[in-house]
Amino acid sequence: MLQFDVNQGKQKPENGQAGVLDGCLVDLRDVVKTYKGSAGTFTALKGIDLQVESGAFVSIVGKSGSGKSTLINVITGIDRPTSGEVLVDHTRVHVLNEEQIAIWRGRSVGVIFQFFQLLPTLTAVENILLAMDYGKRYPRTERPEHALHLLKLVGMADHAHRLPNALSGGQQQCVAIARALANDPILLTADEPTGNLDSKSTEMVFRLFENLANSGKTILMVTHDNELAARAQRTIRLVDGKIQDEFINR
Repeated sequence: MLQFDVNQGKQKPENGQAGVLDGCLVDLRDVVKTYKGSAGTFTALKGIDLQVESGAFVSIVGKSGSGKSTLINVITGIDRPTSGEVLVDHTRVHVLNEEQIAIWRGRSVGVIFQFFQLLPTLTAVENILLAMDYGKRYPRTERPEHALHLLKLVGMADHAHRLPNALSGGQQQCVAIARALANDPILLTADEPTGNLDSKSTEMVFRLFENLANSGKTILMVTHDNELAARAQRTIRLVDGKIQDEFINR
């Protein structure tokens, strides 16, 4: 089994200069992502420079095909940049190999999907325990109690032993958020987390994001909902693979 040194890939200062700006958790430098296929090449990201400070709640908006999901995937190591640098908490994500990225992501990033991605044969608490088993952030004896604590945090403690198909869409997304928090990640990313929910469930899930942001979690959220985007602290608008605008909402 590969043992991942958490310091491997860390950005080292050069000539006395810090590798990452103080307080900056996410630092993208001239990031380009190009896909090649039978139909030709498509550049999804075109020289992205982006810094996100620790504790920020940032929404990412733009039309379909503007590069929103690609941007999130590059930050989390799901996708690799064609060129440029991706640093998260001083870790140079773009230079890690696939095994190292998987281990780093499991420990450092909580990823939340539009369609929940809960394992259907596991209960809510078992889905969280599985993430804990992978991340190994907590001693095995402490994991059940911590998993129940996370379900309580998202208002799902009473549903701990239910299978996903016995839960509503909003409830499943709350469990998915608890799972994303399983290893106390430094960064939460969410790609259209309310895109598959009704208005009541959307409000429930978004209030949970706001509470997490208020507690100091760093959140990057892709959304097509401009009203929700405006409730984040900062909004980034992508157009054709480039950052067109940035707004400070509050």
